[in-house]
Amino acid sequence: MAYTVLARKYRSRTFEEVIGQEPIATTLVNAIKVGRIHHGYLFTGTRGVGKTSMARILAKALNCLKYDAPTTAPCGECDVCRTIAEGQDVDVLEIDAASNTGVDNIRELRSNTAYRPARSRFKVYIIDEVHMLSTGAFNALLKTLEEPPEHVKFILATTEIHKVPATIQSRCQRFNFRTISPDAIAKRLSEIAAAEGAGCEDAVAQRVARLANGSMRDALSILDQLLSVSPKKLTAKVLDELLPPAQDERIFALLRHAADGDAAAVLTGLEGVLGAGQGLEVFCNDAIEMVRTLMLVRTCGPDAAMVDIPAAARDEYVQLGQCFELSHYVQMIGMLEELRRNVRYSGVGRALTEAVLVRFARMREWTSIEQLLRQLPADGSGADEKKKSAPVGVGSEVPVGSEVHIGSEVRVGSEVRVDNGVPLPCRERVGGGFQPSPEDPVPARSPTGGGTIPADYVPTDAESPDLPEPRGPEIVRREVSADELRQIERDPVVRQTLELFDGILLQVEQQVPDQAQRGVE
Repeated sequence: MAYTVLARKYRSRTFEEVIGQEPIATTLVNAIKVGRIHHGYLFTGTRGVGKTSMARILAKALNCLKYDAPTTAPCGECDVCRTIAEGQDVDVLEIDAASNTGVDNIRELRSNTAYRPARSRFKVYIIDEVHMLSTGAFNALLKTLEEPPEHVKFILATTEIHKVPATIQSRCQRFNFRTISPDAIAKRLSEIAAAEGAGCEDAVAQRVARLANGSMRDALSILDQLLSVSPKKLTAKVLDELLPPAQDERIFALLRHAADGDAAAVLTGLEGVLGAGQGLEVFCNDAIEMVRTLMLVRTCGPDAAMVDIPAAARDEYVQLGQCFELSHYVQMIGMLEELRRNVRYSGVGRALTEAVLVRFARMREWTSIEQLLRQLPADGSGADEKKKSAPVGVGSEVPVGSEVHIGSEVRVGSEVRVDNGVPLPCRERVGGGFQPSPEDPVPARSPTGGGTIPADYVPTDAESPDLPEPRGPEIVRREVSADELRQIERDPVVRQTLELFDGILLQVEQQVPDQAQRGVE
């Protein structure tokens, strides 16, 4: 007897057996109960999530011979149920659109819909990978799909819904099949392993579920391979010998090294990922998904509906998620997306990837925006302003060459001079120190290299002359004559400017320095 692979042997046969698509199964069951069975259904989702299995179950529910009407619980034992499960029923036609893409194939299908089913209630057409049909074939299908005979039902399945024309989608009830959660896959794998007479460790089931990336068929294919190696007991050692660690585990470990700032370990982890046969572009996609998951864990918590993490690794995800700021995650996703686009066409994609990962390892050394905002004072003033307004305490030393600000108290015995060596005028003593006059910050200097002045010293007017107030240049404006205006118009620069802006010269003012600036007494 020929061997039947696990993916076919344990295919769901009733609505209750469907794994991970309970909302869709409930909707179809309720539609059958109330008699609201649509003439066209569109099942979309990634590979191995149960689209074809659900289509066969629906076909059995419509045509089961054990009941006089469509039922929500097909028997699975009558001739119709068995032949539908095997894909060989004369009234349930499974068509591979990838092999029947032309207009002639759809015309033949359309002509056959006129004939009633041979022994069943409905003639059901299951068109798999419907997005592979040509534009002409889609157009030929439109009218029949919109108004088929009452005995005809269409079930279309596709993995690329964006390639299906909107005119087709609008004529069907669309059901989006989700990826199956790792916990549901792991539970099902343990049940199937037990049914096959093999023990399976929980860690093995969880790891195979993560390797399957939400596809039950992929998970069963891996389990089939493991049972060929060890038919009685599935252990982590057997899994390590046969399969590499899951991609999400490798990337998680890589980001954990980056959080520790260990650039060498990060690059070693990348070597392991690429050595397992993973391409750079695929690595970038998986890394973006992992960084996004950590960002959601930090923002929304590990129990949020949008977060999909292994239950066994929940605490590890929470701990790693707290290692980076939200701004770090945003920047990491942007860097990875740019890297993904660059490695596709670059001849040095490996070097670009390593450079980005080294930056990840140094990410925590950068000051994040959140930290900078937390360091700002509540009133919004800067650190320099706070430093400027803070006076030097009475009796504090003022180092030679330091800056003394307005209102600062200077230790008695220190000498404060401006840049040109003239002592700074002091108005009064305050608490045993000098209060500088209101000027810009000036350096405190001692021209003798550390000399002091007596404690009762007060500068005189001769020793402390008033410094002149700086002033800007004074400009005298005058109007130019008509002759000067015509001479200015002939200037090449002026002429080019007027031509460029399509302008005219109306008035010219000339800036002339005053007599003091020209040195005139």
